[in-house]
Amino acid sequence: MAVGARSGHDEPEDRPDNPGNVESDGTTADSTESDSGSPGSGSTAQKKPRSFWKELPLLIGIALILALLIKTFLVQAFSIPSDSMQNTLQRGDRVLVDKLTPWFGSEPERGEVVVFHDPGGWLEDTAAPDPNVVQKFLSFIGLMPSAEEKDLIKRVIAVGGDTVECKKNGPVTVNGKALDDKSFIFEGNTPCNDEPFGPIKIPKDRIWVMGDHRQNSLDSRYHQELPGGGTVSTDEVVGRAVVIAWPVNRWATLPIPKTFDQPGLNAAMGLAPGALGVAGALPLVFWRRRRLTGGRTAG
Repeated sequence: MAVGARSGHDEPEDRPDNPGNVESDGTTADSTESDSGSPGSGSTAQKKPRSFWKELPLLIGIALILALLIKTFLVQAFSIPSDSMQNTLQRGDRVLVDKLTPWFGSEPERGEVVVFHDPGGWLEDTAAPDPNVVQKFLSFIGLMPSAEEKDLIKRVIAVGGDTVECKKNGPVTVNGKALDDKSFIFEGNTPCNDEPFGPIKIPKDRIWVMGDHRQNSLDSRYHQELPGGGTVSTDEVVGRAVVIAWPVNRWATLPIPKTFDQPGLNAAMGLAPGALGVAGALPLVFWRRRRLTGGRTAG
């Protein structure tokens, strides 16, 4: 009994004793499909995932590149080598320094704790440590503080355009406003009895810095004989220290003390442009009034 049309010649029926649907030439249908590379072929070889050990060098390379980019453009770790910033910072603390905002033209502000390169002559008597190869590499990618660069960390007291002064037994004043520094200078220290100074007008694009441990800090006060008169160029500033990252029990942010936000601290700078504007406008006002008055008289 015919069950369907066949072309050419009769093909053997698919019976249980003919496994794999063997064709007349002895080739199975499955193997024919596999040779043609058709989807669903059970013999198609799958790619084995790369082993972890082969991926590890690539992951390490990417991590090192990211660390280098972060160190160069975002943040960098620095170690505190001295007691000049006690009690805000202790010897051995690791701080993270924000290096991003200076890229956008941000200038150091009063009250910030900043890291800056030696302006020249500040650390001439300080011997730089001799790091090994591993320390140099970790410093290069930012996983360890730089051991070769001569950097300092101090608090910004005055910026370009300010007038700063401190007389013996008196407070530090900025633009005539006294700073209340009890919240951040070392307990028992005086503002400047060991080295009074001023008044000093801070040049544009420069800053005046002091340590929080006033009697144990060779800061701007002690370098007035050098070029810049003890001030530091803003170009030498690496960035602002924003957080104590290590040790864990010392973790803390480094905010700007409230005394630097007191009203009137910017008064001297703020009034200067206005005063110049008024001085320039007065002659024009008098000239216009004289012209109008002269015109009415002539009429």
